[in-house]
Amino acid sequence: MPQAEVFSPKGEKVGEIGLPETLFGVSPNRSLIRAAVLAHLNASRVGTAKVKTRSEVRGGGRKPWRQKGLGRARVGTIRSPLWRHGGVVFGPHPRDYSWSLPKKVKRLALKSALSAKAQSGQITVLTGLTMAAPKTRDLYAFLKKMGVEKSVLIVTGDLEPNVVLSARNIPGARVTTARELSTYETMLKKHILITEDAVRKLEEALA
Repeated sequence: MPQAEVFSPKGEKVGEIGLPETLFGVSPNRSLIRAAVLAHLNASRVGTAKVKTRSEVRGGGRKPWRQKGLGRARVGTIRSPLWRHGGVVFGPHPRDYSWSLPKKVKRLALKSALSAKAQSGQITVLTGLTMAAPKTRDLYAFLKKMGVEKSVLIVTGDLEPNVVLSARNIPGARVTTARELSTYETMLKKHILITEDAVRKLEEALA
């Protein structure tokens, strides 16, 4: 059973705990982790490339000249793709780059990511983490005492607004809940601080 150190909210070590084998003891599947990370990045991508077709270009409502009698080529609009400033044929349009993964694949990818972190000794369990008021200085001092202030993901059981507000001005810190934890976030930061409540909720969700 994977082991992790347990610390109090004051940054004092209180012992060790055995992490659930089903979550933190899985053999990491790097290909699934990569697929989950790419799926997250593609879902975040915004397709903004756009050109106007002949129906979207301004002007061209009147026929430039009559059909016959002038010896000129017949044309119906000055916004034809053949004309300068005309519409564009087969040009790019906004598109959705996202692609989804099966639920089983997502769960196994998250378990693989958590197991990889556990094997590297980069997971630390907290007995709890709450703040009476948003204090970036206090949270940073706590993270610095833990030695993880440069790159850390804080996982709580439920949403802790004060912790979120305190961490948003710390460049290396990120806060999420057990319900919203993703493979991308797990691999994004070097260290993971997770509360005991979050471990239980993760186990219930991914069992």
